[in-house]
Amino acid sequence: MISTSDLRKGVAIELDGELWQILDYHHIKMGRGSAQVRIKLRNIKRGQTVERSFQAGEKWPRAQMDHRQIQFLYKDGSDYYFMETESYEQFSLTAEQLDDAVNYLKESMLLDRTSYEGETIGVELPVTVDLKVIETEPGFAGDTQSGARKPATMETGLTIQVPIFVNEGDLIRVDTRTGEYQTRL
Repeated sequence: MISTSDLRKGVAIELDGELWQILDYHHIKMGRGSAQVRIKLRNIKRGQTVERSFQAGEKWPRAQMDHRQIQFLYKDGSDYYFMETESYEQFSLTAEQLDDAVNYLKESMLLDRTSYEGETIGVELPVTVDLKVIETEPGFAGDTQSGARKPATMETGLTIQVPIFVNEGDLIRVDTRTGEYQTRL
């Protein structure tokens, strides 16, 4: 069980028979009466986001999520194929199930599969991914009017802003949480 005093961002709870992830929470103390907690929740299966208020001290069952290491194999149309590293079981997920993770997937990449009661909920990417720049404009010395940034397209199709010294063919590190350039390798 998880109570309002144990809340953390990212924790999954069971509420009204469905699986919800805590996005944000605030403890609110009224002048009179008991304290309340306002929680922003996202339905993991449907993607719906809601805000709800609860009395302080209320408890919910913590969702038991299963995490296993998997390897990304290949993409075929809108399906992405993976393999569990322990059992060698192969399975596929759609682009809709993977959401933004499709922008960072490279063949042979290791990541974590998150499942609940045998059903895959999603994948957890590493914090950073090394991607090759396949298209960008050349940078010119002294061109700092635009904040010394330019758009670059990665090998996965992701387009991000990079410093002007980054060229086509360069390998760069990208933060998967924010989608921002980290460093050139």
